[in-house]
Amino acid sequence: MGHKFAEIAFTPTIKKEQERSGSRRSYARIEEGDNHHDRLGADEAAFIAERDSFYMATVSETGWPYIQHRGGPAGFVRILDDKTIGFSDFAGNRQYVSVGNLQNNDRVSMFFMDYPNQTRLKLLGHVRLIGADDSKLLEQLQVPGYRARVERGMIITLEGHDWNCPQHITPRFTQTQILTMVAPLRDRIAELESALADLNARHQKAVP
Repeated sequence: MGHKFAEIAFTPTIKKEQERSGSRRSYARIEEGDNHHDRLGADEAAFIAERDSFYMATVSETGWPYIQHRGGPAGFVRILDDKTIGFSDFAGNRQYVSVGNLQNNDRVSMFFMDYPNQTRLKLLGHVRLIGADDSKLLEQLQVPGYRARVERGMIITLEGHDWNCPQHITPRFTQTQILTMVAPLRDRIAELESALADLNARHQKAVP
């Protein structure tokens, strides 16, 4: 099979549903393609490196899925090689649901979202938890200047990835992105206010 993500995700039951719904033929062609989608290319690596958050799903020992949001400064997810990414696990609410799940089942599904450009990248992989005893690897995952306590590292070995369609992704913008977009407007407003103040000052001087 040519598409590793599809090989994992498209179970026999899912293929039957695709057949029933009329989409099986197009997905079968994707599966037979030459791009195996089991390694990160330049586009995938750049996309992940620019993200400041992602969603990660794990499965509990009782079979329940759990989805967690992970965030940090843009670039906190590090590209270690074309099969491996990693990130620092910052201290949070101390429920440890994902960490506990991963001790029984190391499989994860990850969604990396670019809301302004309505783009998402899906990734399937296996996680290895990194403790303080592996200080060299933890050092590779550090985020200089970010004031958050690191409890552990998480290393994900990629099994497959896929770019998802942009349908129904509502564009959303971070505060930094909004400030960047409105900066020219603020500059123009300041320029006009200065010109108006100067005009008023000259008008007052001209009035006897």
